[in-house]
Amino acid sequence: MKTLFLSVLKPAALSLLLILLAAVATTAQSARIQTNNLDYLAAKASETVDVNIDEHLMQMTAKFFSSTDPDEKKIKELVSGLKGIYVKVFEFEHEGEYSAADVESIRSQLRGGAWTKIVNVTSRKDGSVEVYLMTVGDQISGLAVLAADPKELTIVNIIGPVDLTKLSELEGQFGVPVLDIEQPAKTKAKN
Repeated sequence: MKTLFLSVLKPAALSLLLILLAAVATTAQSARIQTNNLDYLAAKASETVDVNIDEHLMQMTAKFFSSTDPDEKKIKELVSGLKGIYVKVFEFEHEGEYSAADVESIRSQLRGGAWTKIVNVTSRKDGSVEVYLMTVGDQISGLAVLAADPKELTIVNIIGPVDLTKLSELEGQFGVPVLDIEQPAKTKAKN
């Protein structure tokens, strides 16, 4: 009787475990965007930027920023909670050197799940800019920017708790391009 019970219990427990693992895998979408499928574009590009700063390197780099200089202190505070900054930029001499499928390979990773598109700017002449946030509950856990213009493709991926009011301070740092993200205080000062 005990053998029969164990022979029924083991498959049931295994099935339950597999169902739970599958549920965790589908809900635990990673904030890290995979861009290595675009590496072949480097051979076509006239200029390439590839920044890969993982959590360990992020913490080591943060140590070099001063705690007394106000600007460096702000950047140090901003990056202290981040898990990574990843940037890929391909600049081309001519239009059409990357395809819509290349852009779609990134876009497809940002559909559904925890990612939400918050900005979509499209111009027939200048290309497009899309900004996505990954949220877990009410916490932002990732940011992705996909900018595609006729001669340039840019992907920015910031992983970790992102404070949108402080995000503009990362522009021009760690390879993050200037995206003209304005802080609310700056916007009010201009008006």
